[in-house]
Amino acid sequence: MSLSALRASVRRSALRAATAPRASTTALIRPRIAFRKYSTEPESAPKSNTGLIAGVAAAVLLGGGAYFLLSGDDSAPGAVKAKFVPTQDDYQKVYNAIADLMDEAGDYDDGSYGPVILRLAWHASGTFDVASGTGGSNYATMRFAPESLHGANAGLDVARGLMEKIKAQFPWISYGDLWTLGGVAAVQEMSGPRIPWRPGRIDGFAENVTPDGRLPDATQGGAHLRAIFGRMGFNDQEIVALSGAHALGRCHAARSGFEGPWTFSPTTVTNDYFTLLFSETWVWKKWNGPKQLEDKKTKSLMMLPTDYVIVSDKGFKKYAKAYADDNDLFFKDFSAVIAKLFELGVPATQWVSPEPWSMKTLDEQKK
Repeated sequence: MSLSALRASVRRSALRAATAPRASTTALIRPRIAFRKYSTEPESAPKSNTGLIAGVAAAVLLGGGAYFLLSGDDSAPGAVKAKFVPTQDDYQKVYNAIADLMDEAGDYDDGSYGPVILRLAWHASGTFDVASGTGGSNYATMRFAPESLHGANAGLDVARGLMEKIKAQFPWISYGDLWTLGGVAAVQEMSGPRIPWRPGRIDGFAENVTPDGRLPDATQGGAHLRAIFGRMGFNDQEIVALSGAHALGRCHAARSGFEGPWTFSPTTVTNDYFTLLFSETWVWKKWNGPKQLEDKKTKSLMMLPTDYVIVSDKGFKKYAKAYADDNDLFFKDFSAVIAKLFELGVPATQWVSPEPWSMKTLDEQKK
């Protein structure tokens, strides 16, 4: 069958579907709802014959209600506009673009955007409330005020701006998927463990923003940490493992009030955060800022009050010591808990894949 004849056949099928009885129309719509994963569409439809054939096949299999339908001249009478169904390879391209962008930081912080991109993914996901089912990564509500202006999110306009550059290249991806995939790229590209990840988050609206106070307050103690993380559904071991993310990045006085890095290698994922908590002598920093600790020897590292709780609280300390002694154990537990964090608030019915994917690092793709 020629390409023009194939298009004509599909258009006739679309016309028949549009004039079918109500019962058939309802059945036709249901598959489309199941594929409605993203709030944005690509600027233009794919033009290849391969895309056309795949679209026709999907339309036939799902009774014309597939997310991926038809490419070609969508201005013609009766034409059906193509809709893009991303594959794992497409998400890998997004990952790669984020990984490349991380290395364009120049003099920003320690030469990588990775830590601030990871912080965006963390804070976008850590608003989840298990009791009400609200918050989490599903709606990416940090795009809206007042959540974007919450004190805990100070400075994350930098990361959101970076992600807008990636969004412009891949307009089909939801912000929730984009931000969490950015977190995965940040960990993996900075020598961290493999983080299982899968897409399916959708974009919400301003009415879905979460209230202030759902993210940790660095000035508080163990009871506060258990209340904040317990609301998300995490136990003591998971709280300590998540705290290991402080191996990366640094605090900025202009944002949080605190100042300095946690480790000597703030762009590399290691268990140094834990080893330094035990191996260094920590004293209160004498300055005009909020209470924070500094290492007595070099005075170049910092720890927050909530960090020091990890080794002063008996319930937390045993896990911190285990991670300080065994980097492989830390990597295993950190991978599991960060993957859990990034999926908070997403209904199981939304996932594109029943099993999480393994995204390849840039180095792996070169081999």
